[in-house]
Amino acid sequence: MEEIDRAIVAALTTDGRQSYTDLAEKVGLSVSAVHQRVRRLEQRGVVKGYTARVSFEALDLPLTAFVAIRPFDPSQPDDAPVRLAHLPEIDSCYSVAGEDFYLLLVRVAGPVDLERVLQEIRTSANVTTRTTVVLSTPYEGRPPKISGEPSTRQRSRPAGETAGSTGG
Repeated sequence: MEEIDRAIVAALTTDGRQSYTDLAEKVGLSVSAVHQRVRRLEQRGVVKGYTARVSFEALDLPLTAFVAIRPFDPSQPDDAPVRLAHLPEIDSCYSVAGEDFYLLLVRVAGPVDLERVLQEIRTSANVTTRTTVVLSTPYEGRPPKISGEPSTRQRSRPAGETAGSTGG
């Protein structure tokens, strides 16, 4: 991906509602060129869509939990995501490595609702559950680091080589 496309993606992850005019100004292109590039990024699947970030507390869904699931019988078909898709309380479903098969992000109004959803998960997908309730969320939904931005990691250098030296 070109540097200018990376700049566009970085700007969109910060504010997906900004106008093409503002976006063009940020990346140094004409409005029509930015519009064309954004359309290409969407067609290539780099930009998958635009969404509003909401307050789950304001929507009366203040309780967030992570629910790890594992099938009772691992030889059965791996279809838990399909079996659980009807539950609107499941915000996200992640296939994970390790002891568990999937990790679900669940948002509900309170403990009684969480208990009900856990029972529905167990029944619908024939799985065991392990639940972790979130106490607070210092941050979430952070924009991704776009390649080309400064990294927090330094590459290791051979002994005696310093920044700016050629090593030979």
